[in-house]
Amino acid sequence: AAADPCSFASPSRCLTRHLHLRCRADFAAQALRGAAAFTVRAEQGPLRCVVLDSKDVQVFKVTVNGQDAKFVFGEKHSFKGTPLEITLPFELRRGQEAIVEISFESSPKSSALQWFTPEQTSGKKHPFLFSQCQATHCRAIFPCQDTPAVKLTYYAEVSVPKELVALMSANREGEMPDPEDSSRKIYHFSQNVPIPCYLIALVVGALESRKIGPRTLVWAEKELVDKSAYEFAETEAMLKTAEDLAGPYVWGQYDLLVLPPSFPYGGMENPCLTFVTPTLLVSVIAHEISHSWTGNLVTNKTWEHFWLNEGHTVYLERRIGGRLFGEQFRHFKALGGWRELKNTINTFGDKNPVTNLVPNLSEVDPDEAYSSVPYEKGFALLFYLEQLLGGPDVFMGFLKAYIQQFAYKSIVTEDWKTFLYSYFKDKVDLLDKVDWNSWFNTPGMPPVKPTYDMTLANACVALSQRWIQAKESDLCSFSSADLKEMSSHQLIEFLALLLLEPSFPLSHIKRMQQVYDFNAINNSEIRFRWLRLCLKAKWEEAIPLALKMATDQGRMKFTRPLFRDLYNFDKSRDLAVKTFLEHRASMHPVTSMLVGKDLKQDQ
Repeated sequence: AAADPCSFASPSRCLTRHLHLRCRADFAAQALRGAAAFTVRAEQGPLRCVVLDSKDVQVFKVTVNGQDAKFVFGEKHSFKGTPLEITLPFELRRGQEAIVEISFESSPKSSALQWFTPEQTSGKKHPFLFSQCQATHCRAIFPCQDTPAVKLTYYAEVSVPKELVALMSANREGEMPDPEDSSRKIYHFSQNVPIPCYLIALVVGALESRKIGPRTLVWAEKELVDKSAYEFAETEAMLKTAEDLAGPYVWGQYDLLVLPPSFPYGGMENPCLTFVTPTLLVSVIAHEISHSWTGNLVTNKTWEHFWLNEGHTVYLERRIGGRLFGEQFRHFKALGGWRELKNTINTFGDKNPVTNLVPNLSEVDPDEAYSSVPYEKGFALLFYLEQLLGGPDVFMGFLKAYIQQFAYKSIVTEDWKTFLYSYFKDKVDLLDKVDWNSWFNTPGMPPVKPTYDMTLANACVALSQRWIQAKESDLCSFSSADLKEMSSHQLIEFLALLLLEPSFPLSHIKRMQQVYDFNAINNSEIRFRWLRLCLKAKWEEAIPLALKMATDQGRMKFTRPLFRDLYNFDKSRDLAVKTFLEHRASMHPVTSMLVGKDLKQDQ
């Protein structure tokens, strides 16, 4: 099996099978300190050395079955961190296990953790902490085999100030006073389904919960919790639909946690506890729910095969949308995804190897390669195969069988393709017509475009064409009535179509604001595309609005393109850099690193 280019660990030699984590969150020092005890099994004998990933962590002591062990840090790599090499005090034969316990402390600049002062929270009274380990940041909390090829169960005990609540990507097993410090509490957690390290997650804050379904609580700061409970009320209906499509939900609880607005992603599929941003649309919930099968149960073995996680999850998410809102809606969302893919490939360039469905990530930071490609090129392949092989029901039969076949495992694209061929053994002639090499290993747009039902897209196309073809003298023909029949999904699509145009006149933008008043719309997906369109047309009045959106929230999908557009507009370049430098300290570490590169400010 191909080694993971993003990790120093060698899972072919030994596997970490279980983790017992004991730690305390120290808000004053902005550090997690404690002990990570791994059950390590030798896969080849005799085993004398264990190599783990680490990044900016201190290690004070290592024991193996209670005996002190020698350890040394290897050479530091720019983004992979530093290998931790542990010499076992005795050798393990193949199949033998030992407990390797590491006393550690994370750094205040850990790329996995964001610490908030009370002023940065909604409630303004208590500090807040959350982790984001995907793709390769678990190693920035404690040393581990930080590769999705390895799955482990975990048990954790976390000490926090007693007025705060701790939650993890696991089942809650109760709380008790901290025997060592009466001002603190210890929360207990267990995750009995094996997961890759990138799904280990922790949050600590002044959190409250509301029950919104038989297996779902919504957690948020007090100020947001009732609004969130209302917004995510459809969660159980989506879970049931997903189970009907993909098979039983094996994780027990499905809770939602609403994070502060600086969270860098729309959502993160942490098991038992999906993390979501407050800028969220319900489709993100359908996406995170779907990950409970594709991603969390069947996992990509390395980040080069990330499309196995994301392409299948987008496919499932859109199947759920189709069940709830109709097949035309599913096709409409699928077409929107194709446009999103076009946009991304325009940004990266159609010869850029990171636009391959299966990229080579040797010496590439997965955070820098991250884009909509694995999501939308992956989805397009599955949607194309659905149409080739006999329609949605036939293809869902394959997807369900695929999940059963590879549940609890980590796989690569070749495993997926081999299973596809064996499942459709009566349709091998059709499968052989697929240009697999172009789909997997060629940059740019896919070799084939699937067929899309255009019913809901036609209104968006027609209105965008009216604007594109309009002369100055036609501008008076537009009115607010143009949007009367359009849903928010269609407005997003209308703006996305205009953004694909090489240029769009400023006079048209000003008229559009006059008749549609897009500046007054708070839906973040609409606002984001509208402000990008304004900056592209060089409308100076949009500069303060775009700066505000780029800094009021931290979702990278919005923040990075807005900062890039502001940087590319001569009138706002200096202000964009100045604003970024002012906000940098309070930004999420990964967001600040990537925006810094975009604005040529990387230190």
